[in-house]
Amino acid sequence: MSQKYVAPRGTQDVLPPDSGVYQFIAQTARKTFALFGYSEIQTPIFEQTELFIRGMGEATDVVTKEMYTFQDKKGRSLTLRPEGTAGVIRSYIEKNLNAQKPIQKLYYIGPMFRYERPQAGRLRQHTQIGCECIGTSRPEADVELISLFCTFIRALGLTQMRILLNTLGDNSCRPKYKEALVDYFGNNLESLCGDCRERFTKNPLRILDCKVESCKALVNQSPVMLDFLTPECQAHFDTVKKLLEELDIPYEVDPRLVRGLDYYTQTVFEVQVTGLGSQNAIGGGGRYDNLVEELGGASTPALGFGSGIERLALTLANHQIDIPSLTKKPYFLLPLGDEAIQQAIPLAKKLRDHGIPVELDYRFGSFKSQLKYADKLGAGFVLILGENELKSGVIVLKNMESGEQKELPLSQAARFLIEWNR
Repeated sequence: MSQKYVAPRGTQDVLPPDSGVYQFIAQTARKTFALFGYSEIQTPIFEQTELFIRGMGEATDVVTKEMYTFQDKKGRSLTLRPEGTAGVIRSYIEKNLNAQKPIQKLYYIGPMFRYERPQAGRLRQHTQIGCECIGTSRPEADVELISLFCTFIRALGLTQMRILLNTLGDNSCRPKYKEALVDYFGNNLESLCGDCRERFTKNPLRILDCKVESCKALVNQSPVMLDFLTPECQAHFDTVKKLLEELDIPYEVDPRLVRGLDYYTQTVFEVQVTGLGSQNAIGGGGRYDNLVEELGGASTPALGFGSGIERLALTLANHQIDIPSLTKKPYFLLPLGDEAIQQAIPLAKKLRDHGIPVELDYRFGSFKSQLKYADKLGAGFVLILGENELKSGVIVLKNMESGEQKELPLSQAARFLIEWNR
């Protein structure tokens, strides 16, 4: 018996009609991001491993547990990208994008890879949509980014969303906050999980993102960053909240929201919708003012967000959002007999050359079987060409929705349909 191959665990084949949903999400993203002045960037699927270790933090779960890392034939350590920001910043530095424009607005759409437990809307290979705004520290940019994400989600048809907001301060106020966390968790080490005991020594802020129930109970009583903000960080956060209110963008301050990566500073946010159970977050992000410098560039403020297409598609399905077709309904050519087939093939080419989609059933079976196939393909119109039509020099145009039929001169059919579809 021959070997039967299946897709690796945590991956999936995206088949029609689901692929149409993915295309709709990606197209909606591109249209929305263009409204805010963002341009697309494409970076390699794999990068030097050190880029992600330095970028995301060696104590993060992504780096310690979830990266797909391998050596190439020369022994260099490479990693399939687990997220998009580090690669974008690497490109920004390498290509001196700051010399082209003082503020770069970039977006990406592409596959990411994380070795984690597969679940609804979360796969080991997933497609991420992300935006990065590089070169401004103004709180107005934070608000624009959140507004962009909300505009995108509404354009998909989702209206009920919950925005969680927090600030993680900066290098001026974070040291005192870390001291407070060390004091607090140091008195409760025996109640922390094994991973969090290790996080305690490397970066105690990572404990705040733990999903273990015993750790979550401790986190709920831990000190919060809001009590340690400098006047400057407080003013930044206050401005963000004030502008969100002026734009009628509702939010909730979650003082323990930290996101999952070490590079965040100042504003962080997460967007949630109903319909995904406990995994109800559909994206989020924040400011990362130290990352460009950390990866070898000049000190440059930046911010961004990411969202997974798989989770968005699942949310759209759970909310029963109607997905508009991105393609026109095809015309279906239904020839009966060899002579009709010889006439149909060049007619199909003429129509396609003018952007009109055309389908044929190359089995060329009976009238009934071909008409049934046209219905299965979702054809809007069928062009029927049989022996009687050939003798009369006509072709029959049948509306599949109404059943109405009309005859067109065969010699003028292509011209008529091309004009009709302009």
